[in-house]
Amino acid sequence: MKIAVIGTGYVGLVSAACFAELGHDVIGTDVVSEKIDKASRGIAHIYEPGLEDLLKTNLKKGNLSFSLDLDETIQSSDVLFVCVNTPQKEDGSADMTYVEGVSKRIAENLNDYKVVVEKSTVPVQTSMWIKRAIDLYKKKDKTFDVASNPEFLREGSAVSDFLNPDRIIVGVETEKAKDIMIKIYEKYKDRLLVTNIDTAEIIKHASNSFLALKISYINLISELCEKTDANVELAAKGMGLDERIGSQFLRAGLGYGGSCFPKDIRALSRIGEDLGVNMNLLKEADRINLKRIDVFVEKIKKAIWVLKDKKIAVLGLSFKPETDDIREAPSIKVIKRLLEEGASLSLYDPKAMENVKKVFPEKPSQISYAKSPYEAAEKANVLLIITEWDEFRELDLNKIKEVMANSIIVDGRNIFEPAKVRELGFEYYSFGRK
Repeated sequence: MKIAVIGTGYVGLVSAACFAELGHDVIGTDVVSEKIDKASRGIAHIYEPGLEDLLKTNLKKGNLSFSLDLDETIQSSDVLFVCVNTPQKEDGSADMTYVEGVSKRIAENLNDYKVVVEKSTVPVQTSMWIKRAIDLYKKKDKTFDVASNPEFLREGSAVSDFLNPDRIIVGVETEKAKDIMIKIYEKYKDRLLVTNIDTAEIIKHASNSFLALKISYINLISELCEKTDANVELAAKGMGLDERIGSQFLRAGLGYGGSCFPKDIRALSRIGEDLGVNMNLLKEADRINLKRIDVFVEKIKKAIWVLKDKKIAVLGLSFKPETDDIREAPSIKVIKRLLEEGASLSLYDPKAMENVKKVFPEKPSQISYAKSPYEAAEKANVLLIITEWDEFRELDLNKIKEVMANSIIVDGRNIFEPAKVRELGFEYYSFGRK
């Protein structure tokens, strides 16, 4: 198939590389010249394990290319995957400006039958607006179909998720579009669920919101555990042994972040409200998640009392391990709070520091960036764990203790065993455990 991927952000770049890996002829396009220049040289503008290898391999094969010419890309392709950004507006709804803009460009360049596929996460009934926009602005009497194919890629394992999917959701209106989408995913026919478009659009928001609910729920339970002698990790293990519940997304801590869960749970809440459905369940889950920052900061204050003029080591800046993505990262909220309190921060992350520097430039006596966890911990009054990178699990805690001013750890991800850390002479605070 001749596939165009419009937008080479996180979803688009991974999708372009993986569609090429499946044997299709793929062109990726974007308005940001730096992204296209890097991708054309096999360089990913994001950190994602395995992605650059796929880019280089398929560029060399010749079935993957990148272009700044959107018009030519549209005209030369049969299937157009729309992967542009749908940022969140202040009221929680999705800003569809970029989707509308692409729809107009498709209309202006519609030279033959094409399938226009929503790959970005969009509100239910977006297909209706895409179809209307193309009909309004198309210059030739050519036919097209709109389809929905939501992505379920986890940052840090996106390439594996795309090439080894547990399910592929496709929403279509016509048999012609259905046949084309099945052909694209022929290798995964046994994992393909074909629905109408509204259902496919709902599935993405509903899936992410349900996982966000699980995270907020176990964090609520962790608060109960802290008020008693219960252990939230054993409670979660006992719950997860029930096959109806499962163990995934039952880890107490600082809560969820990233570009999907916060945005999607708010977007689905807004969609429901606009349709007259009470969405208080999702709103409460979001409130619980936001409250985790308050709970974490209170733990820090419990450990060192006054934050002003204290040196605090912050380990982990990305919203999760194996990515450099800091969108809606808990670290950003924590850092802001600590700076407001007058603390001095030493920050370290294996991959995300360059992105964080754009938000918090280095400032003497306020913010510094360390080359290692041990450098960050030097003369620190407290060490914070924000992201559960394996590198932090494997720290030499004796070495950490030697360089710190005070041997105090506040663990926002429960990566250490409390008894073992305390045996080494640390004061140790975590979530839902004594």
